[in-house]
Amino acid sequence: MSGSPRTRTPPAPVETQKVESAVLTRNSAAGGEPLARTLRDRVHAPPQTTAQTVASVRALVRKRIGQIYSAKDGESLLRLETSLRRTAISDMRISALLLFTLAACSPAAEHAGQVAAAPGEVTAAPRAAAASAVAARGAAAPRRSAGPDTISSPAIRALYVNRWTSHSKRKMAKLIAIADSTEINGMVVDMKDEFGLNYGSSNSSFMKNAGTASRIANVRAFVNTLKAHGIVPIARMVVFKDSVTARVHPEWTIRKEDGSVWRDKKGIAWVNPYHRELWAYNIGVAEELVKLGFEEIQFDYIRFPEPYPSLPKQVFPGANGVSKPALLAQYLAEAKTRLNALGARSTADIFGLVTTVSGALEVGQEWEKISPHVDVVLPMVYPSLYPRGSMGFPNPNAEPYQIILRAISRARERDAKLGITAPEHIRPWIQAYTLGKPPYGPEQLTAEKQAVYDAGYDGWVMWNAGSNFDDFVPALARTFASQKKRPDSSRTVP
Repeated sequence: MSGSPRTRTPPAPVETQKVESAVLTRNSAAGGEPLARTLRDRVHAPPQTTAQTVASVRALVRKRIGQIYSAKDGESLLRLETSLRRTAISDMRISALLLFTLAACSPAAEHAGQVAAAPGEVTAAPRAAAASAVAARGAAAPRRSAGPDTISSPAIRALYVNRWTSHSKRKMAKLIAIADSTEINGMVVDMKDEFGLNYGSSNSSFMKNAGTASRIANVRAFVNTLKAHGIVPIARMVVFKDSVTARVHPEWTIRKEDGSVWRDKKGIAWVNPYHRELWAYNIGVAEELVKLGFEEIQFDYIRFPEPYPSLPKQVFPGANGVSKPALLAQYLAEAKTRLNALGARSTADIFGLVTTVSGALEVGQEWEKISPHVDVVLPMVYPSLYPRGSMGFPNPNAEPYQIILRAISRARERDAKLGITAPEHIRPWIQAYTLGKPPYGPEQLTAEKQAVYDAGYDGWVMWNAGSNFDDFVPALARTFASQKKRPDSSRTVP
C-alpha cells in the first residue's frame, strides 16, 4: 500500500448494482423485508429527489435499527454503503447516517488543560462548512487506501475523537463529513483513557480493568466505517495515568515511603511504570486493538507523574536502579517490536518541551531515549502551554508559527543526530482550542500548520478536548497535498 494519501475515484454513473441483500436479511414481526434490497430500491427509485431519498433512508433505518445490529451486519453494511456511494447521490450524509446508525450505535488534561465534554446527547451543530464542501467536491476528497501502512510513517492529518464523541452517531457523522470534504485523513480515537477501556475486550483479565464508563458497542464496525471513508483509524491509549487499573490492582501502583498508595494533587493513583504485568496488560490491549482493525497505536501519558515537592516522595517497587528515561525506552521498544510484528505502527505522545530541553524532564521523557523506539513521535507543541518568555517570546500563545517552527525544527535536528531520517517520523499535536489570549481560530491554525510544513513535515493532529472543530474547518484545505519544505541542513533555527 502506498504511504501517501490518494485521491478517491469519482463516483461511477448510476447503475443497477446487485447488493447481497440475503446477507442483511432480518425477518421482522411484520413479515420481514430484506434490508439491503429495500435500501437499494429507495436509493435507485427515480422519482425521488436527493432530499426525499435521505428522508426515506433515514426513516427506514430508524424503523429497522433494533432488527439488524450485529458485527456480521456491520461488515455487510460496508458492502451496502459502497454500493450506495456509487449512485447519483453524492451527499456524504447518507453514508455517515447508514453506517453510524447501524454499525456504531452505542479528559485528557495532558494535552491542553481542557475538560472533555461529559457523556450525553451531542447537539447537532451546523454543518454548513463541511456539508457544503462535500456537495461541491463530491468524491474528490483526499484519501489513503484502507489497510495498514506498516512500519513506515505516512503523512497523516488527523482529528482527535474523545470517548464520548465516539459514542455519538451524530457527532461522528459530522466529523466524517469534515474528513470527506477536507485534507483530514486520520482520526485519533480514545480506546483506553482515564475512564478505562472504550471497548469490550475478549480477554477476561483485561476486562477487570475496563472500568464502568460506556463503550463503543461494535469496534470492528466503527473501524470499518472509518476505513470506508479512507480515514486512518488510530487508537489512543493512556498508559501510566490509569486510576482504574490502580483500583483493581493496588499492588501495581506507585507507593509512598510508608508503603501506602501514592496519589497526585488531584488524589489520583498512578500505576508503577516498572511493573511488568502492567506492560503485559497495556501492550496486550494494544495488540487486541490492532487485531480489531486499528492501524496505529498512540501511547499517551507515557511518563511518570510530576514529583512536586508538596507531595510525598514517589517510590517505585522493582526499579532496581533503572532510570526513568531508560525504563520508558524499554517499554516503547518492546511495544514497537510486538506491534510492528502485527503490521501496525507504534507511536507516542510527549510534552512539547522535550523537543528543545536538553536531557530528560522530571517525568522521564527525553528525546534521545524515546524517538528511536517509536514509528512516530507526537510532541504536544501547543503554544498556550509554553511559559511566558519561552524561546524569547513574552506571550508564546500569540506566536503559534514561531513556537511550533522552532520546536519541530529542533526535533528534526535531534532526529538527524540519531540517524533517524524517516520522512514523517515527527507528527505534532497542534492547538485547536482557546486557552488565554488571543482566542484561537482559522488564522492561528493556519499558522500552526505552516510551521509544521516549514519544519519539513506534512502531518499533524488537531487537539480539542471536546472534539469540537467547527471553528477551525475554514483553515482546512479541501484536498490533501504535500506542503512540506525541504529543510536547509545548514541552517539552525534559534
